[in-house]
Amino acid sequence: MKPARRLVALSAAVLLATAGCAGADSGAGGPIVVGSVNALSGAATFPEASQAAKAVFDAANASGGVNGRQIQYKALDDKGDPAAAAAAAREVVGRDEAVALVGSSSLIECEINNKYYEQQKILSIQGIGVDPACFSSPNIAPANVGPYHDMTLTLLYGSETLKLNDICALLEIAGNTLPSYQAAIDEWSAITGKKLKYLDSTVPYGGSDYTSYIVKARNAGCKAITVNPVEPDSIGQLKAAAAQGWNDVTWLLLTSVYSENYAKAITNAGAGVYVPAEFYPFTDTASPQNKDWHDLMTKNNIPLTSFSQGGYLAAKYFLDVVKGIKGDVTRESVTKALREMQPITDPMVGTPYVFGPGQTHHDNTAGWPIKLASGTNKWELAANDWLRIPKK
Repeated sequence: MKPARRLVALSAAVLLATAGCAGADSGAGGPIVVGSVNALSGAATFPEASQAAKAVFDAANASGGVNGRQIQYKALDDKGDPAAAAAAAREVVGRDEAVALVGSSSLIECEINNKYYEQQKILSIQGIGVDPACFSSPNIAPANVGPYHDMTLTLLYGSETLKLNDICALLEIAGNTLPSYQAAIDEWSAITGKKLKYLDSTVPYGGSDYTSYIVKARNAGCKAITVNPVEPDSIGQLKAAAAQGWNDVTWLLLTSVYSENYAKAITNAGAGVYVPAEFYPFTDTASPQNKDWHDLMTKNNIPLTSFSQGGYLAAKYFLDVVKGIKGDVTRESVTKALREMQPITDPMVGTPYVFGPGQTHHDNTAGWPIKLASGTNKWELAANDWLRIPKK
C-alpha cells in the first residue's frame, strides 16, 4: 500500500474507533456532557427551551451535581438550516461525547438527525418537539404534546365542549407535515364521528395578506376555524376576518400562539380564541403547579413561555432518571435507564412522562383549555381540568 493510502486508511480507522466509543465513558468524576440542538437564530427561534434546561442543570450543579459530578450543558444552534442542524448534532454527540440530548427545540432538528441518533445509540428528550420525526423516532421522546395532538385536542374542545358545528381548517404546511395534521384531524373524526366542513392546506407561512383565505372560509359556511399558525400569521388572519366584518367566528388554535405578546396584539378575537395549552397555563401566575418553574425562570431572567416550560421539564425528567443510575453515568447507562424508567408525574402536565422502549413516542395527550376574548388582551382559563384525548 502506498504511504498516502496507508495514512488515509489509518486515519479512517481512528475516526471509526473514536465514533464507536463516543459517550461510552466521559471519565468517572469528570463532567457529564449533555447537549441540545436548537433554533437559536434564523427565521423562527426557540431559545427559551435550552435556556430553561441550562437553568435546571445549573441549579443541580450548585447543589452538588449528579453523584458528585457536574453537568456540562452544550446548547448548539441549528440556525434553521439542515446542514447546520446535522453539524451541530455531530459536534455535541460525536466530538463532545454527550450522554444524551435534553431540551432541544427546533423546526427541523428531529427530521435531520433522528437516524444519526439511532446510529450513535443516543436518546433525546426534546424540550419542544415540532416536526413529525420528533414523535415517530425510537430515540426521541419530546416533553410536549406537539402540534398534532394539539390539533386533535383543539378540535375536541370546539366540537364537544363548545358544541360548535361547521368547523373548518386552514393549514400552514411546512415540509412533510400535512400527513401528520391530516392524521390529527382523522383522529378527531374517529372519536366524534364528525367531519370538517372545509379544509384548505394551501395557507402560506408568513403571508402578507390572508384576506382571500378568510373570504373562502366564510363563503364555505364556517362557524369555527382551526389553524396551526405562528403568531404573526394568526394576527394577520384575525385582522383579515375583522376587516371583513366576520366577528362571530370561533378560532380553535394551537399552543404556538399562546403568549402574552399575542394577547396584547389581538383586539378583535371574533367569538374567541381557544387553545389547549400543552403545559399548565403559565399566565395563571398564582398557580402552585408552576411555582418552581416560575421562580427558577424569574431568577434567571428567562421568558415565561410554553417553550421554557418544555425545556425545564425535559431537564427535570433527565435528572430524575439519571440520579437513579447505579455506577458511572455514560451514554449506555443513560440510554438503559431511560428505556427502563417508570412514568414521572408532574403537576405541570396532564400526562405522565416516560421514554420507554417504544419505536415511537407521542404519549403526551393532554392540554389545558384557555381562552382569549375580544377586548381583553388577556388569556383566561377555560376549564377546571385537563382535556385529554381518549385512549383507544
